[in-house]
Amino acid sequence: MAESTITFLITGGAVVLFVWNRLPVGIVALAVALSLYATGILTVDQALSGFGDPTVIFIAALFVVSEALDATGVTTWAGQQLMARVGTSRTRLLVSMMLLCAVLTAVISVNGAVAALIPMVVVLAVRLGRSPSQLLMPLAFAAHAGSLLLLTGTPVNIIISETAADAGARHIGFAEFAWVGVPLVIGTIAIAVLFGEKLLPNRTAAVMPPDLSRLATTLAKQYTIHSGLVRLRVGAESNLDGASRGEVVDALPAGAELRGIERDGQDPGDTPIRAGDVLVVDAEDAQLADFLDDNALTPCRSFDGPHPDALIGSEFGVAEVIIPPRSEFVGHMVFPGMATSSGDLVVLAAQRGGRDLGSRPQRLEAGDTLLLRGSWRALDQHIAAPQVRVVHEPELIRRQTLPMGPGSRPALAILGVMVLLLATGWIPAAVAALLAACAMVVCRVLTVEQAHRSISWTTLILVGAMIPLSTAIRETGAADRLASVFMSVLGDADRHLVLVGLFLVTVTLGQLISNTATTLIIAPIAVVIAADLGVSPLPLLMTVTVAAAASFFTPVA
Repeated sequence: MAESTITFLITGGAVVLFVWNRLPVGIVALAVALSLYATGILTVDQALSGFGDPTVIFIAALFVVSEALDATGVTTWAGQQLMARVGTSRTRLLVSMMLLCAVLTAVISVNGAVAALIPMVVVLAVRLGRSPSQLLMPLAFAAHAGSLLLLTGTPVNIIISETAADAGARHIGFAEFAWVGVPLVIGTIAIAVLFGEKLLPNRTAAVMPPDLSRLATTLAKQYTIHSGLVRLRVGAESNLDGASRGEVVDALPAGAELRGIERDGQDPGDTPIRAGDVLVVDAEDAQLADFLDDNALTPCRSFDGPHPDALIGSEFGVAEVIIPPRSEFVGHMVFPGMATSSGDLVVLAAQRGGRDLGSRPQRLEAGDTLLLRGSWRALDQHIAAPQVRVVHEPELIRRQTLPMGPGSRPALAILGVMVLLLATGWIPAAVAALLAACAMVVCRVLTVEQAHRSISWTTLILVGAMIPLSTAIRETGAADRLASVFMSVLGDADRHLVLVGLFLVTVTLGQLISNTATTLIIAPIAVVIAADLGVSPLPLLMTVTVAAAASFFTPVA
């Protein structure tokens, strides 16, 4: 059997399995690469070469950069600017939302932009009394159109650029995609504004993404932290210098509660108080007047962030946890103001059945809820233990409540340098993105664990395992055979009809399987067609790019 025929059979089997959608796409893609090796179409080095391809490295690095912008609150800030300015006008809302989504997508990819904006768009829809579906579908359309603004918008752009260079043309420039991307974004917005109200579904899902932007206020009310938190710095002459946590609690005026202690951005645990420490106290101002004078305490600025009187700031945050059955914490004593065993977190309040347990020590029972406070790093580190169940992950709280949080400026600076390197082409795109990803970790914008979690391994496996199929289609002559069939159907048609035909084939296949897999299958065929026509492959490859982005017909697409 001819090698090209075997390649056709493997390609057809992959398409069937992708459409069947019962097996993970990564498994199907790996099966394709292994089948090409098992049948002798490719050597083992060729079958596995995709995982070392610069395209895969570039995509992986972009996931990390995207995560950094999201984790530091840059995307949250952009979304909040949208919410503050749109008012109640449907047209203004759609235009602003879709433009923001398109721009974000161009920089941080489709998945990153949509994931960051969905909660805010849903909340905005509810506040304005509109169906979320009337906004979410335009959001998806804008993301796909915006992916064609810059090279970083989607893995498809990267694949097409590399294919063009391999075909003897050149890499497609960082912003060259905008020649088709800008008109597509404008047209997409126009269609949504003019016809969206009639064409889009008007229904509300039973379950909505959580809106955590006002979580601090909600928790303060639920746990009866009514008066706001006051931060008091211990002076060098203070009577509390050297006191224990318990002695500080005893010294507080009646009705006041110690909610935490801060020292150099951390909770000092059970170590004695010393000058310079900050006491976090829940009390009315009138209760504190004599206490401040008697103990040489100085009020300092309240918490950073959007809620100056609440619980969440740029360095410290809160987490609500539930004690599950059979937890080792069942039976432990707990009271507000106590430090956890690690010394990094403080118990702000405890409830049982929705009722506050008060300030006296109580034994924990299964189902009790605790409100914990500490640095964001400590919250991430300690509440992942299986002995508690977290209501909302601290990382999710931080992303939705702290616009332009810690690390946002370095993240934006690193992004700017990466864009400059990509736009000028001074170094290869994969190297520029990899340097940016490493810089995000070195500058402590992200931890190594966050960087690992940010990468969509399914996407990388799909691209890395399907690149060998693209190689096989090109080297076995399968692309030549398909191009001949394609040209025989069109005959001596005008070149523009060739583009139309290629677009239709790509967009049809793209409704059945992922646009990334579609691109890897169609791109080598487009290169052969261009050679048969005696034209540059760039127009045909750009047609494939646009068609791959037009994945609107089916959920699978």
